[in-house]
Amino acid sequence: MGMIASIIFIVLTVVGTAWFGRNVMRIRKNILLGKDLNRSDKKGERWKTMILVALGQKKMFQRPIPALLHFAIYAAFVITQIELIEIFVDGVSGSHRVFASSLGGFYTFLISFIEILSVLALVATFVFLARRNLLKIPRFHMSEMTGWPKLDGNIILYLEIVLVLCILTMNGADEALMNIGHSHAVGLTGDTYGFAVSSIVGPSVFGGMDVGSLEILERIGWWGHIIMVFTFLNYLPISKHFHVLLAFPNVYYSNLKNKGQFSNMNSVKKEVEMMFDPNADPYAAPAEPAGEPERFGAKDVVDLTWKSLMDAYTCTECGRCSSMCPASQTGKKLSPRKIIMDTRDRLEEVGKNIRKHGKEHADGKALLGDYITEEELWACTSCNACVQACPVNIDPLSIIIDLRRYLVMEESKVPSELATMLTNIENNGAPWQFSPMDRLKWADED
Repeated sequence: MGMIASIIFIVLTVVGTAWFGRNVMRIRKNILLGKDLNRSDKKGERWKTMILVALGQKKMFQRPIPALLHFAIYAAFVITQIELIEIFVDGVSGSHRVFASSLGGFYTFLISFIEILSVLALVATFVFLARRNLLKIPRFHMSEMTGWPKLDGNIILYLEIVLVLCILTMNGADEALMNIGHSHAVGLTGDTYGFAVSSIVGPSVFGGMDVGSLEILERIGWWGHIIMVFTFLNYLPISKHFHVLLAFPNVYYSNLKNKGQFSNMNSVKKEVEMMFDPNADPYAAPAEPAGEPERFGAKDVVDLTWKSLMDAYTCTECGRCSSMCPASQTGKKLSPRKIIMDTRDRLEEVGKNIRKHGKEHADGKALLGDYITEEELWACTSCNACVQACPVNIDPLSIIIDLRRYLVMEESKVPSELATMLTNIENNGAPWQFSPMDRLKWADED
């Protein structure tokens, strides 16, 4: 039976890991559909930002209570990976708690620490379920958070509950067995491990059960734990929780320039520079770049940069961006979270079409128009509140600006109010509709 269990474990590990790798490569290919962008500068500052924001969750603590609850789940997720090392060794070799004898008291401390974190994570999970489903927190009940997004946010919490219960069942049944001088492992008997939580929960919950029942419970907890790990691993790439992995590179490659400093298109920049160059030949035609002409701005996801596409897959859908957006909070149609979610949905659609029909396939749809409306784009004030609020440094504004740039420069679509302002600036040097010579007339009035 031990050999069969090891074989099943190895097959499960290989299949689960391979499937995860396949999905990760699919997402990587989708991200690389974006335009090139150089973010290899300031490596020291990038590492510092990643450690503070992604690892240390610095921006999360702007809201302390949710931050502490999230940190409990985050810490449990990270530290539990240490126990997974032992589970993998046990699963392949058929041993049981292979590190217990060699690590001694430190092993008891380590597993106890993991159990305490797991209990805190369980409490945090129930609080988050209540926040999402019982409390009427506005950012969790916006129009884009219906259907799959709402279900997705709950599924991961349900999986977390099952995972923690499996860990406590595994350890609790093991403690109860050792407490009566038995173990499911052949030839293994001895004193209890003395784990902080399961040494209390085990005997009180499972005490009085016969040896056979305890052995079955211990195995259910052990197999349930590893199955939940692989379920969670392969659920990540199809859910918003892929930010668990992508948060680190996304923060590393985030924009380190001052907020409000927009990027310029090289082709347009060269034209303007030539206009201001007194030595430039006004009749010389600018050199045409090789290949297909560059599009002004972005109409579809392939016109965005790879970093914007990485942003789309990193979004946690927490809604902090939309809760801080002045346009969104005053009833405008814009929601920065929806901009990112729409970008991810469209990118998934484009990637699927390419895999099925080839790179040249056109489905007649685009991010602009079919997913994101002009009304949403022009509602944005470009204030960068969404960028500042995001816990993982996502930049919805860069997507909005690229889409607006396409509307203005490719389709000459500008709201009438903005067109009037631009005309006034061109004619009068100011947004107001009166001559510059009349600007000081107000001072002459009584």
